[in-house]
Amino acid sequence: MELILKKDVQNLGFKDDIVTVKNGYGRNYLIPQGFAQLATASAKKVLAENLKQRAHKEAKIIADAKATAEALKALEIKIAAKAGGEKLFGSITNVDIVEALEKAGQTIERKFITSGIVKRTGKYSATVRLHRDVIVDLPYEIVAEKA
Repeated sequence: MELILKKDVQNLGFKDDIVTVKNGYGRNYLIPQGFAQLATASAKKVLAENLKQRAHKEAKIIADAKATAEALKALEIKIAAKAGGEKLFGSITNVDIVEALEKAGQTIERKFITSGIVKRTGKYSATVRLHRDVIVDLPYEIVAEKA
């Protein structure tokens, strides 16, 4: 079944992509949730026209995303957490990374950050997706909080 995505769907595609999925996934999940619509001939023509009109706007969005990426690469993020030796009391997640970025002056939504759950001190890397074409590796360090 061919569908046109209305929203970004993780592990499937981005908004306005034409994807092929199994019938059940499309009819029972993507279409009812509003994530996709059927890719009929008329829908494909409308999509092509919309993409053509949006192409020049997209260039500015990509330029802004690249500028943000350069700013993120320049940051050194250290997250202080309570720890006993190297092991943390709790864990560091995307929410903690977002808070550290906000303290540094960058506002990024947590759904665009992929890092996993960290339970030890040390240096790690998170992936930040600013745009479908602009993905940045964000290094950060977990340090033990001083009492």
